[in-house]
Amino acid sequence: MRTRHLIACGLATLSLAAAGCSEEEAEESASTPAEQTSEPEGAAAEPAPSGPAQPKPKPMVTVPEGPPPTELQIEDIEEGAGPAAKAGSQISVNYVGVNYADGEEFDSSFNTGVPFDLQLGASMVIPGWDEGLVGMKVGGRRQLVIPPELAYGPQGSPPAIGPDETLVFVIDLLDVQ
Repeated sequence: MRTRHLIACGLATLSLAAAGCSEEEAEESASTPAEQTSEPEGAAAEPAPSGPAQPKPKPMVTVPEGPPPTELQIEDIEEGAGPAAKAGSQISVNYVGVNYADGEEFDSSFNTGVPFDLQLGASMVIPGWDEGLVGMKVGGRRQLVIPPELAYGPQGSPPAIGPDETLVFVIDLLDVQ
């Protein structure tokens, strides 16, 4: 019986050491009611966002004035508060795409009511998306202006996207896995 007690005490001590606190700290936290714990003055406890963002209404896409840019343009219309997308992330988005030249919409997941799921950085989409969505946070809305070299290039994507077309997308990041 005494051997079992010593083994149990030893395991408890090892568990406390692994948890990074002393036996006194463990006893103190066990005897302190949760209601009495407080945060430093001025620190606001924000709940960590979790799960997918609620879909937003379809945005109006405004094509910037002037000649089309020659490099990828990224603008956060609304910054999200959730986890950030990174290469390799499985993400879910809603989007609207228009041609820079005439502002005509060529595609939108908002029209189907079904978000688009993809693995970021896996060449499942045009390079402008793989580059332009990195760092975007769940709940955010971002505009990408994508030059032809990062879109469909000289071949285009007929009939909706002509050769060497610059594209404008507004994208809502709904979820990151």
